[in-house]
Amino acid sequence: MTKQSQPAGFHPIRRDQPLLETAMDSYKTKGKLPEPTVCPDCGAVFHAGHWQWLAKPKDAHQACCPACHRVRDHFPAGYVSLAGKFFAAHEQEILQLIQHRETREKAEHPLQRIMAIEKTEHGTLVTTTDIHLARGIGEALHHAYQGELELHYNPDRNLLRVSWSH
Repeated sequence: MTKQSQPAGFHPIRRDQPLLETAMDSYKTKGKLPEPTVCPDCGAVFHAGHWQWLAKPKDAHQACCPACHRVRDHFPAGYVSLAGKFFAAHEQEILQLIQHRETREKAEHPLQRIMAIEKTEHGTLVTTTDIHLARGIGEALHHAYQGELELHYNPDRNLLRVSWSH
């Protein structure tokens, strides 16, 4: 992606550069939720200050978790674009790697989920509820298959665009 074709507000970042969430994310839980609180959509439990996969406590409060809120609003935090001849030839294998990565991350971090995997004019687009999952998918693809990996972060909107092609 050339400097002129970068979406407004997005900046390229190096893969070894940490993502610092500087913007106020309107999907993050505001204030302290009463503990325990359960998400009625996915069943995640807010306990000890963060969302976790736990058995649903009796008489728990209910509130939608940030990931389910993003899914309801169709407002991803991460976009992973997949393209190239290698991708087209190995699409099922690559999509399995992506699903496996999400399963691993979601087991520890309930807010890291894939929202959708859609065919596009140029390849496939994976949307995620979290910028860290999008980055992790891109890095897993680059580690497994090499290819070109570009990361563009918009700190004002807390959005990450990942492009991987091979």
